[in-house]
Amino acid sequence: MNISKEEKKAEAIVRMKTLGIFPETIQQFETDDKVSISEPPFGAFYWLEGENLDRIRHFEAEYNTLVYMAIRSYTNIGKMDSFLFVSDYKEEWEMDREDLQHDQTCAYVYNYDAPDCSEIGCIGIMRTSAAGLLRIW
Repeated sequence: MNISKEEKKAEAIVRMKTLGIFPETIQQFETDDKVSISEPPFGAFYWLEGENLDRIRHFEAEYNTLVYMAIRSYTNIGKMDSFLFVSDYKEEWEMDREDLQHDQTCAYVYNYDAPDCSEIGCIGIMRTSAAGLLRIW
């Protein structure tokens, strides 16, 4: 497929707006390619750096995607980061946008405690009072 990064970025911005993400977080992604992570308990955003950002860039290169944000979760099976991304399959984008309107999305979930169990799947999300996101399932 090879959809351009610019097209994926435009789609990511539409999705971020659909999610009601804080406008400055969207602007930082749009102008400076800053990927933010929503941290519990309030879903406040922080920029990803170092190994965390490297992990995202590796995923993007391997699957030809563009990650536009991440959600950190602490679960009974360990610490996980869910990468929200735009795929290279443009025909799926409309369905992806509809899923977001129903508080669910396809994500790559990195499992810190068992990296070999990391996978792509559907997750449930919830907006927070801090204009961030939490993973709910």
